[in-house]
Amino acid sequence: MGNQAKNYKSKLQTIMISATFGGLLFGYDTGVVNGALPFMAKRDQLNLTPVTEGLVTSSLLLGAAFGSLLCGQLADRFGRRKMILNLSFLFLLATLGTTFAPNISFMVVSRFLLGLAVGGASAMVPAFLAEMAPAENRGRMVAQNEIMITGGQLLAYVFNAILGVTMGSTGHVWRYMLFICAIPAFMLFIGMLRVPESPRWLVAKGRKEEALRVLKQIREEKRAIAEFQEIELSVKKEAGLEKASMKDFSAPWLRTLLLIGIGVAVVNQITGVNSIMYYGTQILEQAGFGTKTALIANIANGLISVISVVFGIWLIGKINRRPMLIIGLSGTTTCLFLIAIFSTVLKGTVALPYVVLSLTVLFLAFMQGFVGPITWLVTAEIFPQRLRGLGNGISVFCLWIVNFIIGFTFPILLSKLGLSATFSAFVVIGIIGIVFVYKFMPETNGRTLEELEEYFRSRYSKDNKESLRKAL
Repeated sequence: MGNQAKNYKSKLQTIMISATFGGLLFGYDTGVVNGALPFMAKRDQLNLTPVTEGLVTSSLLLGAAFGSLLCGQLADRFGRRKMILNLSFLFLLATLGTTFAPNISFMVVSRFLLGLAVGGASAMVPAFLAEMAPAENRGRMVAQNEIMITGGQLLAYVFNAILGVTMGSTGHVWRYMLFICAIPAFMLFIGMLRVPESPRWLVAKGRKEEALRVLKQIREEKRAIAEFQEIELSVKKEAGLEKASMKDFSAPWLRTLLLIGIGVAVVNQITGVNSIMYYGTQILEQAGFGTKTALIANIANGLISVISVVFGIWLIGKINRRPMLIIGLSGTTTCLFLIAIFSTVLKGTVALPYVVLSLTVLFLAFMQGFVGPITWLVTAEIFPQRLRGLGNGISVFCLWIVNFIIGFTFPILLSKLGLSATFSAFVVIGIIGIVFVYKFMPETNGRTLEELEEYFRSRYSKDNKESLRKAL
């Protein structure tokens, strides 16, 4: 029995590590632009203005919005594993496009294609992990993807700093920064070759023997059979229903879940986290650091993100989702408020860049330790099997659209309004996010995905207004 348990854990570990290379790519591709922009913007390179800086950065985010929406539906049709495999090719091709981009237009198109892959990974990997994980470990296993995302961002900051400091005089150093992403793209492809398909998707497609065989690889035999029967029963209930589409969300309880999923996803972005992740170098430069010092200082942001996610994964098993998210949002909003205050009070002083750096590090501790893991986990948990890909895809689509808006407008706001006024706006929006979570987000901890479906069906089965009221 001991060896069998070890084999189950080993197989689950292989699945988790392989799939979450998609998260590593997500992290590196979104983080690398932070250090690449100052070099890319130079006159002898792409000669970027605040507007074109925003366009280069946010084109990936717009692509990610559509990638999350389209790939979620494709995953429901062709399978999670196959789609993640296909994404690895897109990651590789788009990475080469950004590396060799001769002008802004080519860069924007390549970044958009890269965004399709990033968005697809952001929608599919958490859903895939949620379907493979046992109920008691689902929170931690899905949240492992957050470690890889923040790990990818940390790697981007480290390589940015190394290349920026040692090769800063080389005009095209930013091309080397972007090219490194080709390595994890290749590793994602190799890893996913060893991973089985989701048993829940296999049952939904009538491939029951294969589904049971997969479950027996990752569960003790009695539990595998029991879980197979539970999945089979859930799929039978949906057998008479048509293919998943937007009209399914006309049912009050499903419409309520969709609104909650979108709300939780949007709350993740209105914290302003990606203004720091994408433009951290520019923020620290405006606070008073030089470019090379800012590149090195950014490593602290990446390091605290990884440490905080590890802490957050441990914490997920200790407290419920809803209070954890409220604590995180309260912390991020407070940090942004302090940045706004000190940017005015300490303007022009030697202390300001160090104060801003300290507050961005604290901000990311709350964001990555509390807010990030819960966001991806809840959006992967709340939708029923038949609509999981579509519902999660729509939620993540909205997340990326808000991300796109912030990514495009932030450098413009920073150049026009300055640090203090820009972050003051995020404070106001952050308070709205806290109110939404407090009033509307349900608790999902402690139930299997099938139990959650039954719980939501009974809880939100009346009219939409009443359903939202019940989410209190």
